[in-house]
Amino acid sequence: FSSRTLWRFGYSARLLKTNHFRTAASNTSFPAVWMLLAQYSGRIPGLFVVVRKNSFFTMPETVEDKANLELYLPHPEVRGMTLLNREAFKRTVVVPVLKVKKEIVNTLLKSLKHTVLQRPGLKRVVEDPEDEDSRLVILDPHKILEFSLGESEQEVLKQLNVRPEVSKYNLELTYENFKSEEILRAVLPEGQEVTSGFSRVGHIAHLNLRDHQLPYKHLIGQVIIDKNPGITCVVNKTNIIDSTYRNFQMEVLAGESNLVTKVKENNIVYELDFSKVYWNPRLSTEHGRIVELLKPGDVLFDVFAGIGPFAIPAAKRKCHVFANDLNPESYNWLLHNCKLNKVDNKIKAFNMDGRDFLLGPVREELSKELPLLKEEQKTSFHIVMNLPALAVEFLGVFRHLLVGEPCSTAGLPTVHCYGFSKHDDPAKDIQERAEASLGTSLGGRCSTYLVRNVAPNKEMLCISFQIPADVLYKRPCPDEAKPASKRLCTSKDFSEEKLE
Repeated sequence: FSSRTLWRFGYSARLLKTNHFRTAASNTSFPAVWMLLAQYSGRIPGLFVVVRKNSFFTMPETVEDKANLELYLPHPEVRGMTLLNREAFKRTVVVPVLKVKKEIVNTLLKSLKHTVLQRPGLKRVVEDPEDEDSRLVILDPHKILEFSLGESEQEVLKQLNVRPEVSKYNLELTYENFKSEEILRAVLPEGQEVTSGFSRVGHIAHLNLRDHQLPYKHLIGQVIIDKNPGITCVVNKTNIIDSTYRNFQMEVLAGESNLVTKVKENNIVYELDFSKVYWNPRLSTEHGRIVELLKPGDVLFDVFAGIGPFAIPAAKRKCHVFANDLNPESYNWLLHNCKLNKVDNKIKAFNMDGRDFLLGPVREELSKELPLLKEEQKTSFHIVMNLPALAVEFLGVFRHLLVGEPCSTAGLPTVHCYGFSKHDDPAKDIQERAEASLGTSLGGRCSTYLVRNVAPNKEMLCISFQIPADVLYKRPCPDEAKPASKRLCTSKDFSEEKLE
């Protein structure tokens, strides 16, 4: 199968670790690996995965699942509802119960733990209206078919001296008892996809609704607030990300309109205005991965720093940090977060175009520090370029950025450049594009890391490499007419001279 398949299988384990990607239909983490396997179930021999019709990616559906759907569906009249009416979700279902003396209820629950009702939010034990000394233990209707106990259950009851007589009980379900998925499946047109992934940014849930979900957007937003404690605002993206400032227009669907929020990532707190700056909680692992590469005393140049998710933890590791962002709002929140995390004296912040930052402060610092670097020194220089839509095009700036000869090849800066790819072999694609910008081959001297799957057939990757000396430096070379110090030659001239 294709290279893309291999990439995604290598990534599946990391996907399982994320706790930021959630669904509008569940309070649990989105089971990303099932989505991954489902996409390839038809392509890989021996792999068979059943995906639910409503696009929930889960284990193969069973008879019990279908019965559960029928038993716990909200009232049919809610179909097509666009303005949330919680009262309309009330309904009564008939469930099996056992009458038990209250003093042995706990013992019975332990003995029949696989048979009693396990649905979150519903009581398993209720009062017996006919006998205050007894309780009614609700059983799982999927385990007690036709209200008849199996032999193992009857044996347990016999040991506890409980009559093995199953009664019927009218259980009232309300809006509070239904899961998000059940509510949305009951409301949206039958057969339409009801799940919708959202990112949580502090108290904000960020949605990317599809066209068929838009008529129900305000209801979906309110359901998310109701079913996810701590979320008080739901927004929907209304256009693509602006490549210049990396933010996008959004609409508040439900809750308060306060888009200034606080987030915690890798034990560091950030504050931001989500409507004006870029923040993606799905990049938490990647931010941590890069920062883990840094040692105290290293130098980090963050070309597209945003509000500081690379820069601030690097400063916390006692690195020297130069952080830049073109967006004035991002720059201001970067300064704010530097002070918030008490690293404002360890980070030099800039509000410049990325190219100007590389040609200015970065070149100046490298020109000053690299000649002083001795072979035995351990200082490393890292340049992070996290603007996936455009960063690869910026790599050409490194061509002859410095003048002279490298004092230590070990000290050559390492670049971590991000990009998107829709190619069948994303690693090959991003490497070839990086080589085209740099004007040299990176074969055998770069590594490519799959960060995440952004959309179907669209990957976000990070390519890391040390800038080759013949790319970074414009070297002096001999000239009969002028002293060597007066003439400069290109790396091409230098290579030809060596060959001669």
